[in-house]
Amino acid sequence: MPSLNEIAPTQLMRQLGGPDTLTLLDVRTDEDFAAAPLLLPTSRRLPHTDVGNHLATFSDTKVVVICHKGKKLSHGTAALLRASGIAAEVLDGGFVAWQAATLPLIPAQQIPPPGTLWVTRHRPRIDRIACPWLIRRFVDPTARFLFVPPSEVLDVADRFNAIAFDTPGAPWTHNGPNCTFDALIDGFSLGHDALNRLASVVRAADTDTLDQSPQAAGLLAFSVGLSRLYKEDQNQLTAGLPLYDALYRWARDGHGETHDHARVI
Repeated sequence: MPSLNEIAPTQLMRQLGGPDTLTLLDVRTDEDFAAAPLLLPTSRRLPHTDVGNHLATFSDTKVVVICHKGKKLSHGTAALLRASGIAAEVLDGGFVAWQAATLPLIPAQQIPPPGTLWVTRHRPRIDRIACPWLIRRFVDPTARFLFVPPSEVLDVADRFNAIAFDTPGAPWTHNGPNCTFDALIDGFSLGHDALNRLASVVRAADTDTLDQSPQAAGLLAFSVGLSRLYKEDQNQLTAGLPLYDALYRWARDGHGETHDHARVI
């Protein structure tokens, strides 16, 4: 049972995947990190000795501090943050407890630097909105996205040091019956029940196999509607992210409900 200023791994997992600002701060020692070079989704590494030099970075967010076992490094760092007026909690049991709960962990070498540019084809509909949502919510909240003509995607990626996705020849794209959303989930080791359930809807809508998911036709309809409402791709992305926030919440908590089901908060 978590004590004051602690949060359990399962509770923290439920706070991921939504629009609320949350910073996961990994302060494990280099030795502990080398033994398990994996990171919680969206987390960033920072030595506990450097946290005091980055206080302004955390002024507008709630911080969850992660060390190896949720002991001295986490509690000391969280206390330092709270002393500076920053909301901070400790992951109960630390990295060890998260790993024991078999919650998603991303291989550190797979994670691009914060604020990395990603580039794809313009006029997005399904995969090219779903993928930015996944990256922003589970990999890098500061990721930026460019939408360009299909013939220019790979060259823009090269010239602007961006990562191409959802286009032929890109490192992240369709593979057989799976779409780019699937590739990102697999590549970043993000698979868990809610995201896998959402992926089945995205895949069916994006690959025109609507019979594979009852929700896919609805996602296709909303996606087409958004593409008609917004001429500017960045505006469409901004408008589309809440759609996937809602779909993820359905996949996590509401997939068993019907219209007459009692509302659950």
